[in-house]
Amino acid sequence: MENKNIILVVMAVLLILGSIIGLMFGIPNYRVWQQEMSGKARLAEAEQSKQIMLIEAQMLLEVEKLNAEIEIERAKGMAEAIAIEGGALTTEYIQYLWVRQNIFNDKTTIYIPTEANLPILEARRTE
Repeated sequence: MENKNIILVVMAVLLILGSIIGLMFGIPNYRVWQQEMSGKARLAEAEQSKQIMLIEAQMLLEVEKLNAEIEIERAKGMAEAIAIEGGALTTEYIQYLWVRQNIFNDKTTIYIPTEANLPILEARRTE
């Protein structure tokens, strides 16, 4: 019986020493592995962020190209309108363009013609 107890104590001591030695080698290796995985995760996140930024920049470029095409078509239309008006810009036509452009940009403004056919550019609101 005493031999069994001694064997159990020796086995317990060996198990504890084996665990301690295993942890001494295992923990540093685990930390190295953990840092490597953390670095890979950060690298993957940076690559994904870069791809997102590139896609956003490409979309912005496409939008700007479309806006440029819109401006070109608007300029062609204005050139045709000026040709119809006789090839010269009149003050009435400039006022018309100004009012038309501002009506499209600001939906809350209402233009009321005056006796001189000039728009009221600014009026105070009483609220």
